[in-house]
Amino acid sequence: MKQTTLATAGFGLVTKCTRKRVFLDEMNLVVSWTELVALITPHSPVAGAKGGRPPFAVETMLRIHFLQQWSGLSDPAMEEARHDVSLYCEFAHLDPGASRLPDESTILRFRHLLEQHGLSMQIMAASYGTHSEKCLFKAAQALRTASARTPCRGCGAAISGRSIFTW
Repeated sequence: MKQTTLATAGFGLVTKCTRKRVFLDEMNLVVSWTELVALITPHSPVAGAKGGRPPFAVETMLRIHFLQQWSGLSDPAMEEARHDVSLYCEFAHLDPGASRLPDESTILRFRHLLEQHGLSMQIMAASYGTHSEKCLFKAAQALRTASARTPCRGCGAAISGRSIFTW
């Protein structure tokens, strides 16, 4: 049984809904995580019979990868930001009080996995395939050009904040 920490139990002191939180909530709805995880899973490492550390969930690593790209962070900076910004742990479905979190080398190996199997381009292609993913592209365009709330023409969802979005 996994023990929950006070941070994950909702005892955090954060009460303000920041632009970053709104952006991540919107991306949580827009990105089809299950489709992207299904694309990566055949290439991801599995737990070995010899033991060792079990790999992190593909969705968790993918979310960290997206956070890194959206924020324009290096691997060491992403590891540090994940420790400093509890919102990042929440978005990546990580328990900030857990003893084992992905470090910079794990993030690097995941990115190399994507590059080795040509998954970055497949992820981008999948991102433009469905309506919700087109909304993601429009969100990125709006975030590049405006800091005010902009409605998405595709679905009417409000897109707000200012962020860096790169592939």
